[in-house]
Amino acid sequence: MTAVPGVDRQAAVAWIASVDPAAVAPFEFDRIGLGQSNLTYVVRDAAANRWVLRRPPLGHLLASAHDVVREARILHALAGTDVPVPRILGVSAPGECGDAALVLMEFVDGLVVDRMPVAGSLAPAQRRVTGLSLARTLARVHAVDLEQVGLSDLASHKPYAARQLKRWSGQWEQSKTRESPALDALTARLRAAVPDQTETTLVHGDFHLRNVVTAPGTGEVTAVLDWELSTLGDPLADMGSLLAYWPEPGEDTAGDFPAAALPGFPDRAELSRVYLDETGRDPAALRYWHALGLWKVAVIAEGVMRRALDEPRNKAAAGTPTVARIDALIDKATEVADAAGL
Repeated sequence: MTAVPGVDRQAAVAWIASVDPAAVAPFEFDRIGLGQSNLTYVVRDAAANRWVLRRPPLGHLLASAHDVVREARILHALAGTDVPVPRILGVSAPGECGDAALVLMEFVDGLVVDRMPVAGSLAPAQRRVTGLSLARTLARVHAVDLEQVGLSDLASHKPYAARQLKRWSGQWEQSKTRESPALDALTARLRAAVPDQTETTLVHGDFHLRNVVTAPGTGEVTAVLDWELSTLGDPLADMGSLLAYWPEPGEDTAGDFPAAALPGFPDRAELSRVYLDETGRDPAALRYWHALGLWKVAVIAEGVMRRALDEPRNKAAAGTPTVARIDALIDKATEVADAAGL
């Protein structure tokens, strides 16, 4: 019987059977996805049922990071909205099935475009549908009525840019592997150029191509995954992050996954236009959030690199970010900030 890192297998089997009476032993656990933080497993039973099990990373964690119970709350709240998400089936307490809480959720069948061979296998027309569906799905996330779904107390309603700058600057200081004067200079520029925030919505926090399930036949988004960074804030922050993860031909910010540069995927200008047409939001403020999105991705990548150095079992199939890629993100963010006049 294969061990499952971070999970008491025997206890987890009993717990899953108690959550879903249709479960039939024996169970198989296989790590899935390319996620660099929360560990995610697909669980299969003898009756061909499938579930997804998530837990925080192994080893030392920064305060407030990787809260899978909070993520489960968000997904449960969104179950009746226009945002496509997997259903939450159960949450175990820390110590019940291992050292940390576990979340059991519905397995959503479909296509996750998380590797270049997958992206390369798609027809250009399907790539285009997926890209445009991402922008429209994000608009649906930002249209959620916080009071109606019970998420108005999820996080602070204070200005979001200042909160983001404080949080991720702190994460950089705690997880950095070296000094970066370029990142420090960019941080100061972003602090000095914060745009006015005119609304507060649900923010996914890490919305990009690898974090959605798509319909194999059409390319439409059928589920939005990985809500661990979700909060309340300025909706343009999400669109800025999507643009940060959306390379164009010749750019070197995407590491080994420059999928969006393939023919058929809409470019950043079209993604922005579709989202802004859906929502009526400010294109000038979006340029600020694009720069901050690149800055944030650089900080996250540094943290991923640090966690992999500290605990090799946290490494995912996608590999570990490199200093060269992180520096390329910082350089691109500086370029976007220059163009926006920040």
